[in-house]
Amino acid sequence: MGKSASPPTSEAPVQLGPDDKYLVDVFVPPKAIPSPKESLEAVKGAVKGKMLARMKKEAVDCPVKSKKVSFVECFTCSNFNARLRGKVRCRGLSLQTSESTGQDSRVRTYDQPNY
Repeated sequence: MGKSASPPTSEAPVQLGPDDKYLVDVFVPPKAIPSPKESLEAVKGAVKGKMLARMKKEAVDCPVKSKKVSFVECFTCSNFNARLRGKVRCRGLSLQTSESTGQDSRVRTYDQPNY
């Protein structure tokens, strides 16, 4: 019996969307970067268990903040568009805080899904 060769995988590279400016790699640093409490509270209802634990261990080189941030912080940022195959599509807009409400405008909140 002969070996059957598997067809070569020709996955297309991750493309930027129409409103994306950056394509940022997600990586696991040697030591986890702390996630802000506001970001953890924002995803608490939407992401749980193993997925949240994995997100806490991952990081990205944020092009907007010009520093390494935890993936949880990136995920709750208003510039976050999508994560595909280990890459984050970022809008790259400047971050501004809302002084009138006293809340950070880049933190999005997620509601529980209605089943």
